[in-house]
Amino acid sequence: MGYKYKPLDSAAIARAMVEPGFLLKIIPNVDCKPRILELVRYYLEDVTVKGAWTGPAGLELAHHALAPLTDLPVLEVVSAAHFVADLTLGLGEVVHDYLK
Repeated sequence: MGYKYKPLDSAAIARAMVEPGFLLKIIPNVDCKPRILELVRYYLEDVTVKGAWTGPAGLELAHHALAPLTDLPVLEVVSAAHFVADLTLGLGEVVHDYLK
């Protein structure tokens, strides 16, 4: 992305960052079967955006043996944003336990 190409509204970025995020937590057992398999919701806290920018960008997918992302074609880069922020990752909560 072009370096500090066009400024973005820092307040809008901060509002977007306090929305909940989700992650899939997978922790295997010693026999490689899932021991923990949960959907977790988390929130970012104490968000202070120091700067935010947008601009022209490219996307390059890296090869990985367990995730063949390079097989996917990049057809179009719709938008790109870069921001610098101070934040705290709050505690998460389990939304769904897939092993129960």
